[in-house]
Amino acid sequence: MTVSRSLLCLALAAIPTPLIADTVWLKNGDKLTGTIELVDGGKLLLKTDYAGSITLDLHKVATLESERELLVKQDDFTGERAKSLKPAGEGQVELVNGEAPKVVALASIAQILPPKPLVQDLLWTGRVDFSADYKSAENDVKDYDIDLATQARHGAWRHSFGAEYDHEIKDDEKKTDRVELDYDLDRFLTKQFFWQGQLKYTHDRLDDLQIQRTVGTGPGYQFWDDALGAFSMAGLLNRNDFVFANGESEHFNSAAMEWDYKRKLIGNNIELYSQGELGAPFIDEIDYIIDTEAGVRYKLNSWAALSLKAEWDKVVSENGDTDERRYMLGLGVGW
Repeated sequence: MTVSRSLLCLALAAIPTPLIADTVWLKNGDKLTGTIELVDGGKLLLKTDYAGSITLDLHKVATLESERELLVKQDDFTGERAKSLKPAGEGQVELVNGEAPKVVALASIAQILPPKPLVQDLLWTGRVDFSADYKSAENDVKDYDIDLATQARHGAWRHSFGAEYDHEIKDDEKKTDRVELDYDLDRFLTKQFFWQGQLKYTHDRLDDLQIQRTVGTGPGYQFWDDALGAFSMAGLLNRNDFVFANGESEHFNSAAMEWDYKRKLIGNNIELYSQGELGAPFIDEIDYIIDTEAGVRYKLNSWAALSLKAEWDKVVSENGDTDERRYMLGLGVGW
C-alpha cells in the first residue's frame, strides 16, 4: 500500500501544473484573463486564448494581478522588479517584491514588461522584407530588394539600425548593385522630445557616385508611440562626403527633415507606413532632395506579412532633375 501511494504521488507530481493566467479588471466591471505582454504608452497588451492579443487603454483598467515576475517602470530611469502583482484599489496595483508591499497608481506606470537577462527593460523589434519587381516590355527589368529594420529601446535611449540591398538587372545587364546602412541613436529628454545622432553609408558598385557617407545630429519629437503605431519627426544638420568612381571626392553640409510613421488598422492586421527625408544641401548645384517610401503590410500570421510599397527618389539641381519611382511587392518576417 505504501509503495502504491508513493507511486501515485510521483505520478501526480509529474503532471505539469497549468500556468496561472494574469487577470485584468476593468472599471466597467469586466474581468479579462490572459498574459500581460506589455504596458507602454498608456496601452496594455494582453495575450488571450480566445481573442489573440488585445489592446486596452490603461486608464480604463481598475487593477491587475499576475504571479509572474515583471519589471514595473514609473519613468525612464526608475524601475522595480516585482515578484508578482496583486489587485489593489481602483486605479492601483500592489507590487510584491519580498519586502514591504508597495501600492502604486496605474496612471504613474510608464512600462510593465518581463525582465530581460542583461538589459532588463530592453524592448527589441524588427523585420526583414524581401521585395521583387519584374517588368517585361521593351526592356526586361528584374529588381530585387532586401530590407532589414530593427529597433531597440531601453531607458531613455533608442537605437535604430537599417540595412538595404538593391539589385537590378535590365536586359541581362546589371544596372544597380547598392548597399545602404544607417544607424540612429536617440536620447529622450522628455517623453516626446529627443536628440538624435545619425550615421549613413551607401556603396554603389555600378554608379559613378560610389560611396556616400553622412553624419548628422539634431532635435526630434515623438508625437506618439504605442501598440497601434508611432509617428516621429526630426530636423538634422548633416556633414556629407561623396566619393566618385574616378577617385574624386566632394564634401558639403546640408539640412534635413525626416519622418517615420506607422499605423495599425483592423485589429492590427493591416499596417500603413511612411518614412523619408527632405534634404536641402548648402551648395548652389543642388536645390533639394526627396527620398521617401510608403506602403501597406497585411499580416498573414503572428510573424509573416505581405507588403506593397512605393519608393520615390527626386533630386532637383542646376544640371537637371532626376525623378525615380518604383513599386514593389514583398514578403516580410517580423519580431
